[in-house]
Amino acid sequence: MGSGTWILALLVLHSVFDGIYGLEQEVNHRTERISGSAGDVLEDDPVGRLKVFVYELPSKYNKKILHKDPRCLNHMFAAEIYMHRFLLSSPVRTLNPEEADWFYAPVYTTCDLTPNGLPLPFKSPRMMRSAIELISTNWPFWNRTEGADHFFVVPHDFGACFHYQEEKAIDRGILQLLKRATLVQTFGQRNHVCLKDGSITIPPYAPPQKMQTHLIPPDTPRSIFVYFRGLFYDVGNDPEGGYYARGARASVWENFKNNPLFDISTDHPTTYYEDMQRAVFCLCPLGWAPWSPRLVEAVVFGCIPVVIADDIVLPFADAIPWEEIGVFVAEEDVPKLDTILTSIPIEVILRKQRLLANPSMKQAMLFPQPAQPGDAFHQILNGLARKLPHNEGVYLKPGQKILNWTAGPVGDLKPW
Repeated sequence: MGSGTWILALLVLHSVFDGIYGLEQEVNHRTERISGSAGDVLEDDPVGRLKVFVYELPSKYNKKILHKDPRCLNHMFAAEIYMHRFLLSSPVRTLNPEEADWFYAPVYTTCDLTPNGLPLPFKSPRMMRSAIELISTNWPFWNRTEGADHFFVVPHDFGACFHYQEEKAIDRGILQLLKRATLVQTFGQRNHVCLKDGSITIPPYAPPQKMQTHLIPPDTPRSIFVYFRGLFYDVGNDPEGGYYARGARASVWENFKNNPLFDISTDHPTTYYEDMQRAVFCLCPLGWAPWSPRLVEAVVFGCIPVVIADDIVLPFADAIPWEEIGVFVAEEDVPKLDTILTSIPIEVILRKQRLLANPSMKQAMLFPQPAQPGDAFHQILNGLARKLPHNEGVYLKPGQKILNWTAGPVGDLKPW
């Protein structure tokens, strides 16, 4: 693009910012409620609509692992820990398993961390298998349904496929013993072997208290048009390039690294959260998996998420109108990103910002301590409640078996 075109683009951008800021002042930062049933669903209260029995597993499956490495409390996979803590004191918990609608087994499968703080998924299948063997031996409830009225939180990159590289995750497939259970997972991609029907897609964990301390005045002008901080290449795991993020992040960098409309870098400044609150659009491209905490951060900070991840299934899609608050760009269209974003009318941008300013939208993406009405914990429970009552096919006939306990890689069958 020639220098004259860039000058024109900057002039257009300046007028866009002026228009947005002026109209923001005019409407006095009104928020907009989600219309129709989606808004009602987002504000549902699950209490009284379901009862959950929490298995008391030996601490080696959860608390002892966390005690060994407390970093698990702060990484983006921590939903499995906080969901356990929430349920222990939740009014939906029942101590009588005979009256339970759902059974929950607290297994922390992402808490085996490398020195860099990344979860190692290689022991996770054996760990999960061990927990299920324990449950099926010590309680009668698993065997009634082979897990069809049980749910598990599996926040790995590719959920219960338990691998961080997609090709290997696909080869593994979902752990056989979880084929009938409901999986609560961050991974979501349509027509993918690692997302089974009936799963509940949730946001990754992002620290609510930390984000709260970085809030800036809501009337601060959004002077950055497009913002992104993160990797464009993963040389360590993808030395030849093209596999990481299916090349989408590399395309962002190669096409827009010198574009004045794009504030993009591998640097992660101390003002990262503040910068997102000064941006109109925040890029949320896929990495090794389609999802990342950027989606949560963008929603919380009112920055319109630009989702670049083909066929992604987003969190709580039956309650959050993602098409109305975000922008979706096909991976192959990344080179046209500047044209796509500058072509969006100001009134469309403003409506997305009003929807994002709705507190219920932000709350649904967070796992706060303590829990708050409408937060991600409650959205998970709402999702479970909407699956009730269980149909007759959930319960097995006497002697009936569906799951194959010896299926899967040989390594998964070793004791944990």
